[in-house]
Amino acid sequence: MHGHVWPAAVTTQASAMTSDWVLFIACGAGVALLVWGLILFAVFRWRVRSSDDGGLPPQFSSNNVLEISWTLIPLALVIALFVFTYRVEARVEAVTPRPAVSVDVTGFRWGWTFAYAGGPTITGTALAPPQLVLPAGETTRISITSSDVNHAFWVPAFLFKRDAIPGLVTTFDLRPVETGTFQGHCAEFCGLQHALMGFTVRVVSPADYTAWLHGGHT
Repeated sequence: MHGHVWPAAVTTQASAMTSDWVLFIACGAGVALLVWGLILFAVFRWRVRSSDDGGLPPQFSSNNVLEISWTLIPLALVIALFVFTYRVEARVEAVTPRPAVSVDVTGFRWGWTFAYAGGPTITGTALAPPQLVLPAGETTRISITSSDVNHAFWVPAFLFKRDAIPGLVTTFDLRPVETGTFQGHCAEFCGLQHALMGFTVRVVSPADYTAWLHGGHT
C-alpha cells in the first residue's frame, strides 16, 4: 500500500503527517464499526417476529447516564484529535535555526527557479522542468515566493504543499530520509499551462550532494 494507495512518506515531516492520518483513519473506522454494530444489533434483536402482538419494542427515555456518555465521549475524542493534530502541525511547521541547505524557490508562469545559497541557480519551464536536488538526512530550508500570480509548491511523496504568493516569502524545512526522484507539481491553477508546471526533487546521499554542488549540477 505504501507509495501506491497510500502516498509514500519520504521526509521527517511526511512521517509526522502520516501518523496523524493513521490516527484519524483508526478513529473513523472504530466509530463506523461501533455504529454499524449497534444498527445490526437493533435490527436482529428487535426484528418483527410471528409471535409479536404488533406493538412497539421496549422504549427507553430519560437515561441520564447514556445521554451524558454519548455527549462526553465524542467530545473527548474530538479534543484528543485536535490536540494531536496541533502537535503534529507544530512539528511540520517547525524550522531549525541552522539548516544544512537553503534554497530560494520562485514560481512563475510556467516554471520554477531554485536558487541555492552559495550555490547554483536552476531555472526550468514547462518545456524543460527543473530539478531540485536535496541531501538525504539533512535539513533543507525552502524560502518560497512568486514573481507573478499565485502558485503552489507540492510534492505528493513529501505530503507537503505550500503556496507561492507574489510579494510574500514564506519558509519551511524539509528533511528527506529516503533517496530517489519524486515528482512535484504546481497545485494552484495559474493559467493555461498550469498542468505542465512540474518539477522533480532528487534526493541523494550527502556525499553525492556535495559532488553535485561542486560539479556540473547534473
